[in-house]
Amino acid sequence: MTTPLSAPPSVDRIELMQTFVHIVEAGSLSAAAAQMGTTQPTVSRRLQALERSLGVRLLQRSTHAMKLTEDGERCFHRAKELILSWSAFEAELRGVGDHPEGRLRVVAPHVFGQQLLVGPLAAYLHRYPQMTVEWLLHDGPQDRTPDFIAEGVDCAIRVGEVTDPGVVAIRLSEVPRIAVGAPSLFKEAALPVHARDLEALPWMAARNFYRTEIALTHETTGEVYRVQIRPRMITDSLNALRSAAVLGVGVGVLSTWMLAEELADGRLLHLAPQWHAAAAPVYMVYPYARFYPAKLRLFVEAMRTAFPAA
Repeated sequence: MTTPLSAPPSVDRIELMQTFVHIVEAGSLSAAAAQMGTTQPTVSRRLQALERSLGVRLLQRSTHAMKLTEDGERCFHRAKELILSWSAFEAELRGVGDHPEGRLRVVAPHVFGQQLLVGPLAAYLHRYPQMTVEWLLHDGPQDRTPDFIAEGVDCAIRVGEVTDPGVVAIRLSEVPRIAVGAPSLFKEAALPVHARDLEALPWMAARNFYRTEIALTHETTGEVYRVQIRPRMITDSLNALRSAAVLGVGVGVLSTWMLAEELADGRLLHLAPQWHAAAAPVYMVYPYARFYPAKLRLFVEAMRTAFPAA
């Protein structure tokens, strides 16, 4: 005989916990229902079923507010861990060995994701035809780590140092960065040789990297010079910065891989060529888990192999 606190055998408790996590992350039952593509009554029934199953009240709700109980607080953090572990375990069973199947959700910076990494991504998909990859290109703050559970993200490619102790961070490579400008900026004037020569020129700023100054280091002596700038243009798009540089708007600092064609055909010039900005480290990040599915392990390995060559 089933007791009042027991969940019906047909109830998928993992699904109930996923619903609970969505409710907390979204801030309301209606918002969670919209995210999950279902109805508010369905979300409410799942929450009630989970509370009956556990024998505790998880949320205190009123007309205008929702608050986690003490038990709800503990359940929320454990539920996130359990969902992540179960998803990885389930995927591991479905994708045994070197034949993964399923869906992988990856977040990457726009420019990297549009140009540098599409080749390795295509190679991964050709090699593993049972895989589907959601390739999400975001240019948010460089130090932002996705909320892997709430956003349903398996892994992310990040530019910049990773300081979050709650994630695994695999260093893929680092990207050299140099100062460039169009020939039209100079006309008959001599090209800059020392970093200080750059200060008199018009500048553009990459908002997520530098705004009012940029530190350049001499490749032989190690001398560091902080170039003070008053940017005429500030952008968070590296593609826009490169295009504006070609059009002679001002000097910019960009990753060398983005500039190969423009430097080769003379549309951009490498300025103060013995001076360079700090190289940008590139990481693959994903949450700690007891089980890692084959689809993730093989994707990470594909990127580790391909990125330096790319």
